Amino acid sequence: MRLILASSSPYRRALLERLRLPFETIAPDIDETPLENESPVELALRLAKEKATVIAKISPSAVVIGSDQVATINGVAIGKPGNHERAMNQLKMLSGQTVMFHTALCVSHEGVTETENIVTHCRFRVLNEAEIHYYLDQEKPYDTAGSAKAESLGITLMEHIRSDDPTAIIGLPLITLSNMLRRFNINPLQPDSP
Repeated sequence: MRLILASSSPYRRALLERLRLPFETIAPDIDETPLENESPVELALRLAKEKATVIAKISPSAVVIGSDQVATINGVAIGKPGNHERAMNQLKMLSGQTVMFHTALCVSHEGVTETENIVTHCRFRVLNEAEIHYYLDQEKPYDTAGSAKAESLGITLMEHIRSDDPTAIIGLPLITLSNMLRRFNINPLQPDSP
């Protein structure tokens, strides 16, 4: 069965490669602007579903995976910083705080769609300015919500990370995805089974 990751993210691609299933990636072209009065959770779930649905329309027989992540602090969404100055300000704001990452996942096949939201709680250490500067110079995490790449040096910014699905923080919750794929008759431990 054809498997498509509806994403242009190299992080999600690298995560899906861990399952050792053949797949391809197609970048969905969607508007990611939040809707009026849309909560961060609703935004993440809507975008994951839209990504999967857009690709499923052009590849109707494929199993399509969509995912999106929204970081929040005190219920307010935190976006990708885009540059050094905004990343510096984000990390100063997140110092000593707990951030909730909502990683929404959608799997779609022949009109059947499943969605889930996986929550990860990240407690940031109290960070000094020198640590933040060094980290940003090393990682340049400007394309990452919350300015911290937990899969790399960003893990040192954390006091703790709590989640039922440890890869959710990187952008693709593989435990949840594996369970969802099994319901669509794709088993990573029996890839050749019908």
